[in-house]
Amino acid sequence: MRAPRPRHPALARASSGQASVELVAVAPLLIAAVLAVAQLLSAGAARELADHAAEAGAVALLQRTDPAQAARAAVPGWSRGRVDVRVQNRRVRVRLRPRAFLPKLAELLEATGEAHAGPAS
Repeated sequence: MRAPRPRHPALARASSGQASVELVAVAPLLIAAVLAVAQLLSAGAARELADHAAEAGAVALLQRTDPAQAARAAVPGWSRGRVDVRVQNRRVRVRLRPRAFLPKLAELLEATGEAHAGPAS
């Protein structure tokens, strides 16, 4: 069922003007929601990449190669500047900061992956 059309052109313009105002009011909320979802996806990807890099470092330990280099090689090029690899005994820990719209937010969403190469042989 359609709403009755206003008989005066001035009333028709007023209702279309109200729709424009509503769109302008909702647009920032929609943009904020899209940015929040993108940030959460970026944090999830960082977590997966950190786990993968830590496992690559542990495998490198088993193969008697450089675990830090293997862990860094396991992450994509865009994230190599945001990765920190620590090797202690046979444990490899990788910290990765995701891309973020705010630098402080990247620190809060930092992901850590850890892998152990097992007992020394």
